[in-house]
Amino acid sequence: MTPRARVQAAIEILDLVVQAARTGGASADRIVAEGLKARRYAGSKDRRAIREYIYAAIRACGPVPQSGRAAMLRLAQIDPDVAVLFDGGGYGPAPIAADESVAEGGIAPAWLERALADSGVAGDDALALLGRAPLDVRVNALNASRDTIELPETGEPLAATAGLRFAPGTPVERWDAFANGEIEVQDGGSQLACMALGAKPGETVIDLCAGAGGKTIALAAAMANEGTLIASDTNRDRLSRLAPRAERAGASIAQTVLLDPGRELAALDRWRGKADAVLVDAPCSGTGTWRRNPETRWRLSESDIAKFAAVQLRLLEIAGELVRPGGRIGYITCSLLDAEGAELVEKFLARNPRFFAEEVTLPAGVARGPGWRLSPTISGTDGFFIARLGTL
Repeated sequence: MTPRARVQAAIEILDLVVQAARTGGASADRIVAEGLKARRYAGSKDRRAIREYIYAAIRACGPVPQSGRAAMLRLAQIDPDVAVLFDGGGYGPAPIAADESVAEGGIAPAWLERALADSGVAGDDALALLGRAPLDVRVNALNASRDTIELPETGEPLAATAGLRFAPGTPVERWDAFANGEIEVQDGGSQLACMALGAKPGETVIDLCAGAGGKTIALAAAMANEGTLIASDTNRDRLSRLAPRAERAGASIAQTVLLDPGRELAALDRWRGKADAVLVDAPCSGTGTWRRNPETRWRLSESDIAKFAAVQLRLLEIAGELVRPGGRIGYITCSLLDAEGAELVEKFLARNPRFFAEEVTLPAGVARGPGWRLSPTISGTDGFFIARLGTL
């Protein structure tokens, strides 16, 4: 394919991404994968170039663009090498008309930029949310040590005690160390969030929103496979992915509990008031993960943030029922909005006086209200808010 044809293919796939963002359809990753698969004539270099054009255009737009072409025209405004390809030749895009609509730049829709700024994320800090994320792995302490593990490439040690960083696209999932459960792909910020809970061998720990179990496996390693570790979630499909991951990692203490939405405590009743620690990795807006999923910022509305906050507060209330006196709750969101972080925790503490904010001190990040903040510029990780709540 010619460079012009690659740009036109990117525009056509971007049209589908934009439509899905407006209607709540499939993710950009899925649409791009299917769009590239359908173009059987495209070689591996073509597919890689098309993908690069698509995600560069997504990152270049603030609000959701009018179309795929409008998004690519925005990229052309800031990249002259793209602009010259709009000449109508070689199966490429038509020339740019003088009055043609071009997508707006920026970090996100205006309301969301304001919300981030009100939460202390603006300027370079906000711009960094749209950069490319590195590839981080966690060396699994159940099977290996970061100091002695032998890998095909040398990773950069992270602030997280078991973390290593590699360049994006490093094929770690094809390495023997991955197949043998010696390493797991996990952002360094997520690793630090697990460290903040301070799970210990012999404890009873509940991962309340376990999903596919990435943090559950990290907790099993911290507990040295000693104690009780419950991975619970309301999503049967996501929870079912934990078993093979746990087997590969050797996380033998992890057991799953499927929750009924709205009746979560019924399934967890046997642990009510008995857990030493409960991890609440709450559903959120995902503003801290735009480096990996930049089009998700087009899918958010102001009402979504309020809905997420209501769910987050309810999950903290559930965790409060499960934790024993003297135990602790670890609260995590991959969001940089205070409405889902510092303000949310303060609201919970005001409503539940038997809980208090414990000091969180991690080897990367900064304090934020009653908790801790990680971000691309502060800690070199995805964005997280982390709080640790003790109980009397």
